[in-house]
Amino acid sequence: MIKGCIFDLDGVIVDTAKYHYLAWKRLANELGFEFTEKDNERLKGVSRMKSLEILLEIGNKKFDEETKLKLAEKKNGWYVEYISKMDESEILDGVKAFLTELREKGIKISLGSVSKNAMTILKNINLLPYFDAVIDGTKVANAKPDPEVFLKAAEELKLKPEECCVFEDAVAGIEAARRANMKVIGVGSPEILGDADKVIDTFKGVTIDILNF
Repeated sequence: MIKGCIFDLDGVIVDTAKYHYLAWKRLANELGFEFTEKDNERLKGVSRMKSLEILLEIGNKKFDEETKLKLAEKKNGWYVEYISKMDESEILDGVKAFLTELREKGIKISLGSVSKNAMTILKNINLLPYFDAVIDGTKVANAKPDPEVFLKAAEELKLKPEECCVFEDAVAGIEAARRANMKVIGVGSPEILGDADKVIDTFKGVTIDILNF
């Protein structure tokens, strides 16, 4: 029986992917090359430094570690600038109603995201009170598909991994949930997220019945 739900942030609760893309594209332009939306697909669910490595590989650019840290910091500064303007209107369809139902039924809720800006976003969109735990990039050392973020979430909710269900939009996240021995529901395309136990297009109309496995 599922007693806790763990949510990824980007692409599940809000679509911050567009802001990541704008910030990475801005950096690529500054470095003198194009970065397309197709290129951006390779960055989904990937850590900031690994994303930078992919971006530099696309642009055929090489820098020392110190410069790379500065570039990642610059990108993050732009991203934070974009997300600081977010509000409740950016919560994806059906998410708030689903979170409300979970709380009413006594199901615990945690965030499980490698984003270091998760708290800022949750505060800006007024969803922080819905969460019993927030595990983000400031609390974990390993990016998905490592299961660390989800295992920590279960620990903080005081639940066993098998009592938890993860909601994820990325292949790496689905794999991380599987490695954590949790049920996982994909949010997005069945073709891409086929390894999930179930896949939903959006949370619109989704009820707690989805947790019956």
